Amino acid sequence: MECPYLPEVLATEFFAGMRDTLRSQRVPLSGSMELTWHCNLRCAHCYITAAESWPETQRTRKELGTDEFCRLIDEIADEGCLYLLLTGGEPLLRHDFWDIYMHAKRRGMLVTLFTNGTLLDDGLAAKLAEWPPRYVEISLYGRTQQTFERVTGIRGSYRRCMEGIELLLAHQVPLKLKTMVMTLNRHELAAMQAYARGLGVDFRYDPMLNGCVDGSGAPKALRLSPEEVVALDASDPVVWEGWRSYFEEMVGAPWDKDRLFQCGAGINGFHIDAFGGLSICMMVRDAVYDLREGSFREGWRGHARETRFQPAGEAYACQECPLAPACGRCPAWAQLETGVRAAPVEYLCQITHLRAQALGFVVPDRLQAPAAFGH
Repeated sequence: MECPYLPEVLATEFFAGMRDTLRSQRVPLSGSMELTWHCNLRCAHCYITAAESWPETQRTRKELGTDEFCRLIDEIADEGCLYLLLTGGEPLLRHDFWDIYMHAKRRGMLVTLFTNGTLLDDGLAAKLAEWPPRYVEISLYGRTQQTFERVTGIRGSYRRCMEGIELLLAHQVPLKLKTMVMTLNRHELAAMQAYARGLGVDFRYDPMLNGCVDGSGAPKALRLSPEEVVALDASDPVVWEGWRSYFEEMVGAPWDKDRLFQCGAGINGFHIDAFGGLSICMMVRDAVYDLREGSFREGWRGHARETRFQPAGEAYACQECPLAPACGRCPAWAQLETGVRAAPVEYLCQITHLRAQALGFVVPDRLQAPAAFGH
């Protein structure tokens, strides 16, 4: 998952004049909550592995209860959170999903729901129509049953996903579709795009697969090559023009080389996992604050600040690269990929250099990573 841009919420006209104030005051405007790590699918690329494969200590951890999630929603609302993403795992597996969802709605939040769509029924679709989210985003992994279920690992999941999409459309619930592009489904990307156009809904794709939170690098085997990623970019005129504009703005732009994190994580965004762990984004899994032991305010103003503003250190290999401001590399991805936050991510480095070259930018020689990183 790459995110080399400011969160959408901060790019809107409404917040344009407030951006500097929001950043300087670190208002936690946008957050995500994993309601559960459990899922009814077994997707080949998932960065949260199936519950059956977790170690015993992980399987016996107790996820937050209804009251705990509602308390945290109250606390993040009090600190200024407006945009809340509910995700998982599969959030609709929770029996109390609607209670949590409605608590966030009653606190005035603009709620987005990420789901695989297979558990939607007419009753839930009707309630979502009455109390609409900002939008529901469903993952579409193929345009045929064979490809879709090759990714999800569950027979019947394609039919149930299609039925879920149809239910939301029938009830006029705001809907978007997306896919993770990988070796298993790239051949059906055009068909997925055409399907979304026919429905009149937005569609996005992402070819950037990162490692699992349990340290497994299994999803890397499903990645497109760096050359294939850039060719995919270039095949879409809108996407390619977006990259051109982004590189024109970012290549050579000043950036704080002394800080490890350069994105909006921990500035206006945060993540809370299913066990009450607060982190600065959903990819940061090695530094969490236990919200069962303390409040969101304490964690946000203390632990999250320290994580976000930690120094880069002398071994930060990306410090001198002029393409670094335009690169999708992030310390959390590096931690999942290499076990070291400051390490370069070779896959992202290759993609950034290839994009720059294809866009006509002067491409520097590849920097050599410190020997300590083992590259």
